[in-house]
Amino acid sequence: MQRSTYAFLSAAILTTALSGAPALAQQAAQPQGQSQAQPGMAPAAVKPSDQQLQRFASASQKISGVVDEYRPKVDAAKTNEAKQKVVQEADAKMVQLVRADGLTVEEFNGIGQAVQQDPQLKQRVINMSQGAPAPR
Repeated sequence: MQRSTYAFLSAAILTTALSGAPALAQQAAQPQGQSQAQPGMAPAAVKPSDQQLQRFASASQKISGVVDEYRPKVDAAKTNEAKQKVVQEADAKMVQLVRADGLTVEEFNGIGQAVQQDPQLKQRVINMSQGAPAPR
């Protein structure tokens, strides 16, 4: 379960980068010696449909709000254990938001990887996040 948490948080960090929000779990993940890009953990890049991209854009915006909410809590935590607890709480909230938008965590992570690797796809997600129609 911990491996999927870090994979998801890596995707969350990616999506918050789209919105310019600071990364939440960066400091909390590193003290345990976990690399954010471990071999075998990254989901395979996918070719998402417009509907999946819209769901991804929606979930990404909501995740950005969670990051904004939990970043000060992570920063205020005094111990690594306390930081980890806050990160786990944020992670659970982000998982709920992704599922509420009709995606699995695996789909979300796969789309996130595809968006990271494809500048045109990234621009489509940004446009969707800003309410612009997706070019066809």
